[in-house]
Amino acid sequence: MDAVILGLSLLLEFDNIMLITFGVLIGVLVGALPGLSSPMAIALLTPFTIQLEPIPAIAMLAALYCAGTFGGSITAILINAPGAPPSVATALDGYPMAKRGEPGRALGLATVASVCGGVLSLIVFIFAAPALASVALQFRPPEYFALAIFALSMLASMTGKSSLRNLISGGVGVLLATIGIHLTTGIERFTFGIPEFDDGINFVPVLIGLFAMGELLSQSGTLNKAVERIHAKAMQLPTWAELKSLKGVILRSSGIGTFIGILPAEGSTVAAIVGYNEAKRFSKVSHEFGTGTPEGIVGPEAANNAAAGGAMVPTLALGIPGSGSTALILAALIMHGFRPGPYLINETPEFVYAIFGAMFFANIAFLAIGLVGAKFFSLVTFVPKTFLWPAVFIFSVIGAYSASSSFIDVYVMLTAGLIGYFMNRHGFGAAPLVMGLILGKLVEEAFSQSMIIYDNNFFALLESPIVLFFFALTFINLSTPFWTGFRKQKANT
Repeated sequence: MDAVILGLSLLLEFDNIMLITFGVLIGVLVGALPGLSSPMAIALLTPFTIQLEPIPAIAMLAALYCAGTFGGSITAILINAPGAPPSVATALDGYPMAKRGEPGRALGLATVASVCGGVLSLIVFIFAAPALASVALQFRPPEYFALAIFALSMLASMTGKSSLRNLISGGVGVLLATIGIHLTTGIERFTFGIPEFDDGINFVPVLIGLFAMGELLSQSGTLNKAVERIHAKAMQLPTWAELKSLKGVILRSSGIGTFIGILPAEGSTVAAIVGYNEAKRFSKVSHEFGTGTPEGIVGPEAANNAAAGGAMVPTLALGIPGSGSTALILAALIMHGFRPGPYLINETPEFVYAIFGAMFFANIAFLAIGLVGAKFFSLVTFVPKTFLWPAVFIFSVIGAYSASSSFIDVYVMLTAGLIGYFMNRHGFGAAPLVMGLILGKLVEEAFSQSMIIYDNNFFALLESPIVLFFFALTFINLSTPFWTGFRKQKANT
């Protein structure tokens, strides 16, 4: 409890509160702007946090992460164009409700459900992260290697056109992680005589290129596309009677979202889809889904915001990102000199609870901001892309260069942008590549240390029950798409 109080007290400085508020505003704005996303905003903002102290820097990014997840529902409801992938399910009933003349009510339902899901998941976060970290303290390099392999296998089930494409993207990220001097042997690999690559590829320009420049190129073909836009004059909060009738959906979806968020690599998009499907399955009016039913809005919104909090548990407790956005926050933590994992929670618990406090404040703040600024945020959807994307390009270049004041990073960012564009065009996700890049170092280092411990005897790793457990989960996870496809094929014949 002392750590919780100390962590929260670290945030109670005027500058920190302003930075968190700034993160919330940026998150909601980015979510409300068609084509932008919170991962892109985190990637762009990360290099500008170098001059800040670690706690306010990470607190601001965490607040942006939470608010961005909610902000995507604004465009999903008003223009049927989800500002973030998790809001796809929200659009199914949010947009029909807005079209029939109730945009304020739809925004109010989404906001309240988001706040409830986010707060409930953070309560779980308080208890789950220390418990998970205490278990993880028993992990040695073999256990970390098996855990990282399992996390990489989870990339197969991330949102995308193909499980195989997701795994290929993750594999490319792992290969990129091998660039630089190998820490165990001291051998220089794939540096091509460029001194800046001796320590590996800098995370920041890769993140900016994949999420900002790649999206810029993808959106360049839709500049003149006409979109029907609905203007919300004010947000209408649900009544107590309506909330009482929806409490079961909110609690169930919050639990689903928290559980899915804790699973490595699953994230908010999967949680939102499952939350929507479960809300429909348990509903007494399931036939009304898709026509603007309140349950179809609160189900996915509670789930995707709960997943945002849940995803921080493996990120901080194990150093394994729970989603694409938390992979970026993990990179920011590393940039600020922290190594996420059990030692972070056990040695500096106040830092972890400061992040919790920032996310809690963000959930309350975007409720207040939504009530006051619903009219303004609905106008944000009218910002022309011809003004928006040049600004994104300028910030991308500045952010890539400021990471280490090197033009090499600008070239890396531009290259990553081209790669991200072609990946997106052919159904390869950027998030799996980023997670592969981050997890690749953990896989390599843990495997090298394990081979030193066991004198290069790989089969000695199997002596650990934990290693066997994670290897079994990996096998099940990778074989599930095959057996699912086989059963469908057999059923059709």
